Amino acid sequence: MPHITKGGKYIFGWTIIRDEGTIFLPEEVMKEYDLAEFEKVIVISGSKATGGIVVAKNEKIQRSKISNVLSENQRLAKFQITDGELIKYKGRLYCWTAINPGGLIKLPQKVMKELGITSRDNLLVIRGSNMGFVMGVKGPLIEKAKDHPEIPVFG
Repeated sequence: MPHITKGGKYIFGWTIIRDEGTIFLPEEVMKEYDLAEFEKVIVISGSKATGGIVVAKNEKIQRSKISNVLSENQRLAKFQITDGELIKYKGRLYCWTAINPGGLIKLPQKVMKELGITSRDNLLVIRGSNMGFVMGVKGPLIEKAKDHPEIPVFG
C-alpha cells in the first residue's frame, strides 16, 4: 500500500468498474475492514472533491459521527430496502449491497449514474476512516496517482 505524498493517504490500488457494474474489493481491503463474502455493506456517495463511493459496514456506521443516517432510516439499517435502492440523507446518497464471492460488489447502472460513476471507471481505493474505505474517481489525489505506475491494479 503506497503513499504517494509525504504524510498522505494510504492507497491500496486501482480497481476498475466492470461493464456489468461489478467492482472488485482487494483482499487487503477485505482483511483490514473485516469484510467477508456474502456480507451486506453500506455504499455511500463520495465527497465532492473525490467523488466515487465509500464502502462501510453497518456496525461501523452505527458507531460513527454519521450514525443518524441509520437511526433515522431503519429500513436501510435493517437492509429492508431493495439492494441498490438509494436513500438521500443530508446531501449524501446511501444504499446497500452484498459482497459476492471473490470480493465483488455489484451496483445497478441507475445507481452508478446517481453516484457519478460509470462502467470502466478507474477507482482509486484509499484508506478512509475507521468507518470505511474510499473508492475515488476524481480530484487531485486521483490525478497524482495516475503518475505512479507502481500502484497495483486489481480486478
